[in-house]
Amino acid sequence: MRNVSKTLGACLLTSIMIISGCGDSTDNPRTSSSDSNSPITFTFFGADASPNWNKMQDEVGQKISEKTGVTIDAEYDISSGGGNDRISLMAASGDYPDLIFPKGNLTRLVDAGAMIDLTDLIEEHAPNLKKIYGEHFNRLKYSNDDPSIYWIPTNGAIDQISFDANNGAAIQHRVVKELGYPEIKTLNDFEKVLKQYYEKHPTTEDGQPTIPLTLSADGWRRMITVTDPAAMATGGPGDGEYYINPDTYEAILHYKRPEEKEYFRWLNKMFNEGLLDKDSFVQKDDQYKSKIASGRVLSLLDPNWGYSDAENALKSAGKDDRTYGYYPVTLDETFKRKDFQDIGFDGYGIGITVDCEDPVRAIKFLDWMSSEEGQILRNWGIEGEHYVMEDGKRTIPTDVQERKNKDNNTFTKETGIGLYYIFGAHYGDGVKDSTDNYFTTNYPEQIQQNYSEVEKEALEGYGITTWKDLFPSEKEFPVKEWGAAYNMPIPSDSGDYNVVYQKTQDIIQKRIAEAITASPDAFDSIYDNMIKEIDDAGAVAMEQQYTEWIKDRVRLWTGKNIE
Repeated sequence: MRNVSKTLGACLLTSIMIISGCGDSTDNPRTSSSDSNSPITFTFFGADASPNWNKMQDEVGQKISEKTGVTIDAEYDISSGGGNDRISLMAASGDYPDLIFPKGNLTRLVDAGAMIDLTDLIEEHAPNLKKIYGEHFNRLKYSNDDPSIYWIPTNGAIDQISFDANNGAAIQHRVVKELGYPEIKTLNDFEKVLKQYYEKHPTTEDGQPTIPLTLSADGWRRMITVTDPAAMATGGPGDGEYYINPDTYEAILHYKRPEEKEYFRWLNKMFNEGLLDKDSFVQKDDQYKSKIASGRVLSLLDPNWGYSDAENALKSAGKDDRTYGYYPVTLDETFKRKDFQDIGFDGYGIGITVDCEDPVRAIKFLDWMSSEEGQILRNWGIEGEHYVMEDGKRTIPTDVQERKNKDNNTFTKETGIGLYYIFGAHYGDGVKDSTDNYFTTNYPEQIQQNYSEVEKEALEGYGITTWKDLFPSEKEFPVKEWGAAYNMPIPSDSGDYNVVYQKTQDIIQKRIAEAITASPDAFDSIYDNMIKEIDDAGAVAMEQQYTEWIKDRVRLWTGKNIE
């Protein structure tokens, strides 16, 4: 990372990337508009881990450098903090990478004066970005008061159509097969299946204890496997720590919903009956994944991205029967899961900082990555090596697909397919390019082809073609006007919001574990006291403030006049 003068950076921001005010542009690399593909290196920080990153020595990475001249010198967060500590250090020191994917920390960087407004750069140098974002351009703006564009959303996809499920109650295929493919719709159904199989198989073939259900509460992972599932199982649309009333836009911490209390009571019951792993609240995430990779964990409450490395290890070991299918489990039959509710377009993004010496070259790189050629390369790889054209259709050869399925970690590290997802805008699954081929490899025929024989057998057992067939369709729900609330940057003039939010998070992190692991007769007292504690910490005022921000976002995105 470069330690470039912040005075020059501030000048750059003031002029919004225009030459005036920052001296003669003739030899100024920051205002270069050259189309040259001469070699250049951009430093980068990503707030998510990327364990297969290979310093662009993979096949796709080398092709990207060949086409653009760009090499990415990347640092990825390997902690469980989502980049919080590293980005706090950057903001304090004023030393930034050229490009950054800050996840939930955009506001911190904007407040520190770290981020460049990309509006004019996109207008002047990024035709592919303009085309892709199109009617969604308002959603790139930071806020009503500050309409600057500080990042381009890249972990969300344009016009996404999800053809398969990757969340819900994940259950091993061998479990449902042995039990004759039972109906699994409610927590009671889920519990019954685990109990029946566990009673028959308390240990694995090699003598290890079978684990009916395990969770990962390591840092922020608590939200994903412990508390988010409570919202989803009770008809919540998945808005992070809040439940947002779709009619009034009123936001409350989702734990306050009485139906969610009953979900956590169920977890308490599972813990006390020995069906929930006793280590769930003390194990680190790598220990959690190690258990999954051993094949002895019957079920999870985790989206696939949270444990895919461990599942890939099972596939590599030929243990496809110990990989997982997805079931739309709810508290009871009165609820519908909203996994597929359309959020419109939303997502975390990548931005250019004031320390970037050539922001024009940087935006051109991001624009090329967003081009049709760039998207196909990122998603499919290199023609003749990772896919072939047959009768005008892109297809993945059987041997390549087998490597992708059976040894995905090695395949990803060597090929680079999937490693450059956040380095550009992209269309979602189901969108076709100018050749009438899909941009992504996730479309019905390919998804079904990718299933292992064991998985196909499980799907056939339920009379479906993909796991999505078990879930309520996106057509049953309206498009969410505020997108995904957890992606919303908190305004910089938020007062003590962040302090109060952290206090409530600390309380929840501690008390949820206590409530779930307590004796059944102590559950109500602990849970009710947790709600009182978060209110005493200022949750009500915090919720009211969040409600106003949600309304502001709806106003910005839809033009609605909301009181």
